[in-house]
Amino acid sequence: MRFAKGHGTENDFVILPDAEGVLDLTPETVAALCDRRAGIGGDGVLRVVRTAALKEAEPLPESARSAERCEWFMDYRNADGSVAEMCGNGVRVFARYLVESGLSEAGSFDVGTRAGAKRVTVEADGQITVDMGPVGSLGDGWAEFARERLTGRGISVGNPHLACLVDRPVADVDLTAQPRVDPGRFPDGVNVEVFREVAPGTLEMRVYERGSGETRSCGTGIVAVAAAATPPGEGATWRVLVPGGECTVFLDADGARLRGPAVIVAEGEARPV
Repeated sequence: MRFAKGHGTENDFVILPDAEGVLDLTPETVAALCDRRAGIGGDGVLRVVRTAALKEAEPLPESARSAERCEWFMDYRNADGSVAEMCGNGVRVFARYLVESGLSEAGSFDVGTRAGAKRVTVEADGQITVDMGPVGSLGDGWAEFARERLTGRGISVGNPHLACLVDRPVADVDLTAQPRVDPGRFPDGVNVEVFREVAPGTLEMRVYERGSGETRSCGTGIVAVAAAATPPGEGATWRVLVPGGECTVFLDADGARLRGPAVIVAEGEARPV
């Protein structure tokens, strides 16, 4: 099994090239690959598959219909093996892999995801910008951490988020265990972020991702906190600091664009799990 390893602001992924969709990617296989002691280690798996091959194996959800025009599909799995709709850092790493492996040319191109086609631009300075599309509201909600309950704004970035504003450093919030949320509001789980504004135009954030735990960064979560910090109907540009680095979010009437780094750090061969 060929693999590559990459990260975007230290949100790291195992990349599996599988153009014709022949891998039997079970949840157990994904979890074993992502195991940081007994496997390669990662916050998730990015399977690089031709959209046509994926369609032959499984019907695409309605949310992914625009992805049918894309040559390549990012089949994203969380570290526990569960399927996720979208990953903002992952799609940048996916785009970097396509370019470095010669599967796409640098510049702008579309990547298929379960949240639809996403336009990515590999820029001359090495940064990658992703058009994340419209950002939706899921209403207010709450999350219970180890010692407190916080309220937040539910945000959809192709996948669900609960962005909780805090009035102290985000490092002080206990994220050692998965926050408890209202299962009636989020029956399929939700990514939970804590954030605060540390300077004009600058946010800091930490995130607990469903299916992966606390991660060093989360691209869709970065967009979610930027949207939560912006008054409804207004545009804004935010610099968002995460434990693994920083990204920039541009919000306007057309939706959100996420700009940040993505690097491939290794390639090799893994024994099938």
